[in-house]
Amino acid sequence: MDARFQYVKIEKSENLEAFTQKKLDKLESKYDFIVSAEVHFKRHEVEDPTGYICNINLSIPGPQIFAEANKESYEAAVAQSIKELDRQLEKRKAKMKTF
Repeated sequence: MDARFQYVKIEKSENLEAFTQKKLDKLESKYDFIVSAEVHFKRHEVEDPTGYICNINLSIPGPQIFAEANKESYEAAVAQSIKELDRQLEKRKAKMKTF
């Protein structure tokens, strides 16, 4: 899957990209209709101890799917976003089967 990573006011992290790509690849193997992903990482210092934000947009046939999580680490935020996307993709897949 083609994944684009953007960092908002934080430094680029190869480890974080690899972790996220691994999670996205698992999602793609389950749902073969995913075209691409756009991932944004942000830090919001005001919200302690949370404030590590991950946004993921998935391009699929039809409307895009979006998930956002605000957790105590980027890894936890990625995991939560992927979990939400999985739930949305499951619903979308069920709708696609009915047509």
